[in-house]
Amino acid sequence: MTTSTIEHAVRRVIRYMHVNLGQDLTIDDMARTAMFSKFHFTRFFREATGTSPGRFLSALRIQEAKRLLLETDFSVADISSQVGYSSVGTFSSRFKACVGLSPSAYRELDGAVPKFPSSAAAGATAVAQSLTLRGRVVFPPTTAPGPVFVGLFPSCVRQGRPARWTVLDGPGAFELRNTPNGTWHILAHSVPYGHEDSLFGQSAPELSVGRVGPVTVRPGALLKPVEVALRPQDVLDPPVLLALLDMESPAAGARVAP
Repeated sequence: MTTSTIEHAVRRVIRYMHVNLGQDLTIDDMARTAMFSKFHFTRFFREATGTSPGRFLSALRIQEAKRLLLETDFSVADISSQVGYSSVGTFSSRFKACVGLSPSAYRELDGAVPKFPSSAAAGATAVAQSLTLRGRVVFPPTTAPGPVFVGLFPSCVRQGRPARWTVLDGPGAFELRNTPNGTWHILAHSVPYGHEDSLFGQSAPELSVGRVGPVTVRPGALLKPVEVALRPQDVLDPPVLLALLDMESPAAGARVAP
Protein backbone atom coordinates (compact mmCIF):
# COMPACT_ATOMS: atom_id res chain seq x y z
CA MET A 1 0.00 0.00 0.00
CA THR A 2 1.46 3.35 -1.05
CA THR A 3 2.05 6.31 1.22
CA SER A 4 -0.32 8.45 -0.83
CA THR A 5 -3.10 5.85 -0.44
CA ILE A 6 -2.62 5.78 3.32
CA GLU A 7 -2.52 9.58 3.62
CA HIS A 8 -5.65 9.90 1.49
CA ALA A 9 -7.49 7.49 3.79
CA VAL A 10 -6.27 9.28 6.94
CA ARG A 11 -7.34 12.64 5.52
CA ARG A 12 -10.79 11.16 4.86
CA VAL A 13 -11.00 10.07 8.49
CA ILE A 14 -9.94 13.51 9.75
CA ARG A 15 -12.66 15.13 7.65
CA TYR A 16 -15.07 12.61 9.17
CA MET A 17 -13.88 13.63 12.65
CA HIS A 18 -14.49 17.32 11.90
CA VAL A 19 -18.04 16.66 10.77
CA ASN A 20 -18.85 14.41 13.73
CA LEU A 21 -17.08 16.08 16.68
CA GLY A 22 -20.21 15.86 18.80
CA GLN A 23 -20.75 12.16 18.16
CA ASP A 24 -19.45 9.17 20.11
CA LEU A 25 -16.87 8.05 17.53
CA THR A 26 -15.08 4.73 17.96
CA ILE A 27 -11.97 3.26 16.40
CA ASP A 28 -14.26 0.87 14.52
CA ASP A 29 -16.14 3.85 13.02
CA MET A 30 -12.89 5.48 11.93
CA ALA A 31 -11.42 2.27 10.54
CA ARG A 32 -14.54 1.70 8.45
CA THR A 33 -14.28 5.25 7.11
CA ALA A 34 -10.65 4.61 6.19
CA MET A 35 -11.59 1.19 4.76
CA PHE A 36 -8.81 -0.48 6.76
CA SER A 37 -8.83 -3.13 9.45
CA LYS A 38 -8.82 -1.65 12.94
CA PHE A 39 -5.27 -2.88 13.57
CA HIS A 40 -3.83 -1.43 10.37
CA PHE A 41 -5.82 1.78 10.66
CA THR A 42 -4.40 2.71 14.07
CA ARG A 43 -0.85 2.07 12.92
CA PHE A 44 -1.28 3.95 9.65
CA PHE A 45 -2.95 6.89 11.38
CA ARG A 46 -0.10 7.24 13.87
CA GLU A 47 2.48 7.06 11.08
CA ALA A 48 0.69 9.80 9.14
CA THR A 49 -0.05 12.20 12.02
CA GLY A 50 2.41 11.33 14.77
CA THR A 51 -0.34 10.51 17.25
CA SER A 52 -3.22 8.10 17.82
CA PRO A 53 -6.71 8.57 16.34
CA GLY A 54 -8.18 9.09 19.81
CA ARG A 55 -5.71 11.82 20.74
CA PHE A 56 -6.13 13.51 17.39
CA LEU A 57 -9.91 13.52 17.81
CA SER A 58 -9.57 14.91 21.33
CA ALA A 59 -7.32 17.70 20.01
CA LEU A 60 -9.87 18.62 17.34
CA ARG A 61 -12.61 18.76 19.97
CA ILE A 62 -10.60 21.08 22.20
CA GLN A 63 -9.71 23.25 19.20
CA GLU A 64 -13.39 23.62 18.33
CA ALA A 65 -14.23 24.35 21.97
CA LYS A 66 -11.67 27.16 21.98
CA ARG A 67 -13.31 28.68 18.92
CA LEU A 68 -16.80 28.43 20.39
CA LEU A 69 -15.71 29.98 23.68
CA LEU A 70 -14.30 33.04 21.92
CA GLU A 71 -16.79 33.43 19.06
CA THR A 72 -20.14 32.50 20.63
CA ASP A 73 -22.16 33.06 23.80
CA PHE A 74 -22.89 29.37 24.31
CA SER A 75 -22.49 28.18 27.87
CA VAL A 76 -19.59 25.92 28.83
CA ALA A 77 -22.11 23.10 29.27
CA ASP A 78 -23.51 23.61 25.77
CA ILE A 79 -20.02 23.72 24.24
CA SER A 80 -19.05 20.60 26.15
CA SER A 81 -21.96 18.76 24.59
CA GLN A 82 -21.35 20.15 21.11
CA VAL A 83 -17.79 18.81 21.05
CA GLY A 84 -18.69 15.35 22.25
CA TYR A 85 -18.36 15.37 26.03
CA SER A 86 -21.17 13.94 28.15
CA SER A 87 -19.67 15.37 31.36
CA VAL A 88 -18.93 19.07 31.83
CA GLY A 89 -16.44 18.21 34.55
CA THR A 90 -14.50 15.88 32.27
CA PHE A 91 -14.53 18.47 29.50
CA SER A 92 -13.33 21.24 31.80
CA SER A 93 -10.50 19.12 33.19
CA ARG A 94 -9.41 18.05 29.72
CA PHE A 95 -9.60 21.60 28.40
CA LYS A 96 -7.45 22.99 31.21
CA ALA A 97 -4.88 20.21 30.81
CA CYS A 98 -4.57 20.92 27.08
CA VAL A 99 -4.88 24.70 26.95
CA GLY A 100 -3.55 25.83 30.32
CA LEU A 101 -6.74 27.62 31.38
CA SER A 102 -10.20 26.51 32.39
CA PRO A 103 -12.91 27.10 29.75
CA SER A 104 -14.41 30.00 31.72
CA ALA A 105 -11.00 31.61 32.32
CA TYR A 106 -10.08 31.15 28.66
CA ARG A 107 -13.22 33.06 27.67
CA GLU A 108 -12.76 35.76 30.33
CA LEU A 109 -9.13 36.37 29.34
CA ASP A 110 -9.99 36.34 25.62
CA GLY A 111 -7.78 33.31 25.10
CA ALA A 112 -4.64 34.81 26.61
CA VAL A 113 -2.50 33.62 29.50
CA PRO A 114 0.18 35.89 31.08
CA LYS A 115 2.77 33.11 31.18
CA PHE A 116 3.25 29.39 31.21
CA PRO A 117 3.60 28.02 34.75
CA SER A 118 7.22 28.14 35.88
CA SER A 119 6.85 24.69 37.43
CA ALA A 120 6.24 23.08 34.04
CA ALA A 121 8.46 20.09 34.67
CA ALA A 122 8.69 20.21 38.44
CA GLY A 123 7.82 16.94 40.06
CA ALA A 124 7.45 15.16 36.73
CA THR A 125 11.07 14.34 36.10
CA ALA A 126 14.53 15.34 37.30
CA VAL A 127 16.75 17.69 35.34
CA ALA A 128 19.44 15.77 33.50
CA GLN A 129 22.51 17.40 35.04
CA SER A 130 21.74 20.82 33.55
CA LEU A 131 21.94 19.57 29.97
CA THR A 132 21.09 22.04 27.21
CA LEU A 133 19.30 21.03 24.04
CA ARG A 134 20.43 23.18 21.13
CA GLY A 135 19.16 23.44 17.62
CA ARG A 136 18.18 25.61 14.72
CA VAL A 137 14.83 26.43 13.15
CA VAL A 138 14.90 26.79 9.37
CA PHE A 139 12.23 28.16 7.03
CA PRO A 140 11.66 27.07 3.44
CA PRO A 141 12.15 29.88 0.88
CA THR A 142 8.39 30.29 0.37
CA THR A 143 7.56 30.78 4.08
CA ALA A 144 7.01 34.33 5.31
CA PRO A 145 9.30 35.18 8.27
CA GLY A 146 7.81 35.60 11.71
CA PRO A 147 8.16 34.76 15.41
CA VAL A 148 8.73 31.11 16.26
CA PHE A 149 7.62 29.17 19.32
CA VAL A 150 9.81 26.17 20.19
CA GLY A 151 8.66 23.81 22.93
CA LEU A 152 9.57 20.49 24.48
CA PHE A 153 6.53 18.21 24.69
CA PRO A 154 5.95 14.55 25.67
CA SER A 155 4.00 13.88 22.45
CA CYS A 156 3.49 15.30 18.96
CA VAL A 157 0.46 17.30 20.09
CA ARG A 158 1.09 20.93 21.03
CA GLN A 159 -0.87 20.90 24.25
CA GLY A 160 -0.42 21.22 27.98
CA ARG A 161 2.61 22.67 29.68
CA PRO A 162 5.78 22.55 27.60
CA ALA A 163 8.62 21.20 29.73
CA ARG A 164 10.86 23.89 28.25
CA TRP A 165 10.13 26.60 25.71
CA THR A 166 11.48 29.64 23.95
CA VAL A 167 10.23 32.22 21.48
CA LEU A 168 12.50 33.32 18.63
CA ASP A 169 12.19 36.50 16.59
CA GLY A 170 12.49 34.39 13.45
CA PRO A 171 14.41 31.39 12.10
CA GLY A 172 17.73 30.68 13.72
CA ALA A 173 19.41 29.04 16.70
CA PHE A 174 17.68 28.16 19.96
CA GLU A 175 18.57 26.67 23.35
CA LEU A 176 16.40 24.77 25.81
CA ARG A 177 18.41 24.81 29.03
CA ASN A 178 18.14 22.45 32.01
CA THR A 179 16.47 19.82 29.85
CA PRO A 180 14.55 17.28 32.00
CA ASN A 181 15.05 13.53 31.83
CA GLY A 182 12.60 11.79 29.55
CA THR A 183 11.60 11.22 25.97
CA TRP A 184 10.56 14.42 24.25
CA HIS A 185 9.37 15.90 20.98
CA ILE A 186 10.70 19.27 19.90
CA LEU A 187 7.76 21.10 18.34
CA ALA A 188 7.99 24.47 16.63
CA HIS A 189 5.40 26.66 14.99
CA SER A 190 5.40 30.13 13.49
CA VAL A 191 3.15 32.76 11.93
CA PRO A 192 4.15 35.71 9.73
CA TYR A 193 4.94 39.06 11.33
CA GLY A 194 1.74 40.97 11.94
CA HIS A 195 -0.09 37.81 12.97
CA GLU A 196 1.60 37.32 16.35
CA ASP A 197 -1.77 36.93 18.09
CA SER A 198 -2.12 33.64 16.21
CA LEU A 199 1.14 32.18 17.55
CA PHE A 200 -0.38 30.48 20.59
CA GLY A 201 -3.34 28.45 19.53
CA GLN A 202 -5.50 30.94 17.68
CA SER A 203 -6.77 30.20 14.18
CA ALA A 204 -3.91 30.86 11.76
CA PRO A 205 -4.29 30.00 8.08
CA GLU A 206 -0.60 30.80 7.52
CA LEU A 207 0.69 28.70 10.40
CA SER A 208 3.95 26.83 9.78
CA VAL A 209 4.93 23.82 11.88
CA GLY A 210 7.86 21.50 12.38
CA ARG A 211 8.90 18.72 14.71
CA VAL A 212 11.86 16.57 15.67
CA GLY A 213 11.72 13.53 17.90
CA PRO A 214 11.51 11.53 19.90
CA VAL A 215 14.68 12.66 21.67
CA THR A 216 15.71 10.78 24.82
CA VAL A 217 17.38 12.78 27.58
CA ARG A 218 19.17 11.03 30.41
CA PRO A 219 22.12 11.81 32.71
CA GLY A 220 25.37 11.86 30.78
CA ALA A 221 23.61 11.85 27.40
CA LEU A 222 25.23 13.61 24.48
CA LEU A 223 22.51 15.85 23.07
CA LYS A 224 23.30 16.47 19.44
CA PRO A 225 22.10 19.72 17.87
CA VAL A 226 18.83 19.34 15.97
CA GLU A 227 17.38 21.08 12.94
CA VAL A 228 13.68 21.82 12.92
CA ALA A 229 12.44 22.50 9.39
CA LEU A 230 9.16 24.38 9.24
CA ARG A 231 6.51 23.80 6.56
CA PRO A 232 2.90 24.94 6.07
CA GLN A 233 0.49 23.25 8.47
CA ASP A 234 -1.38 20.35 6.91
CA VAL A 235 -4.66 18.67 7.82
CA LEU A 236 -2.56 15.75 9.07
CA ASP A 237 -0.97 17.96 11.75
CA PRO A 238 -2.68 18.00 15.15
CA PRO A 239 -3.91 21.50 16.03
CA VAL A 240 -2.08 23.87 18.35
CA LEU A 241 -3.97 23.85 21.64
CA LEU A 242 -1.81 26.18 23.74
CA ALA A 243 -3.49 29.32 25.02
CA LEU A 244 -2.32 32.58 23.51
CA LEU A 245 0.65 33.94 25.46
CA ASP A 246 0.19 37.62 26.24
CA MET A 247 3.37 38.92 24.62
CA GLU A 248 2.84 42.35 26.20
CA SER A 249 2.91 40.92 29.70
CA PRO A 250 6.18 41.34 31.65
CA ALA A 251 6.04 37.61 32.33
CA ALA A 252 6.35 36.92 28.62
CA GLY A 253 9.94 38.09 28.72
CA ALA A 254 11.05 34.77 30.22
CA ARG A 255 12.13 32.99 27.07
CA VAL A 256 13.02 29.63 28.64
CA ALA A 257 10.89 28.04 31.33
CA PRO A 258 13.11 27.27 34.34
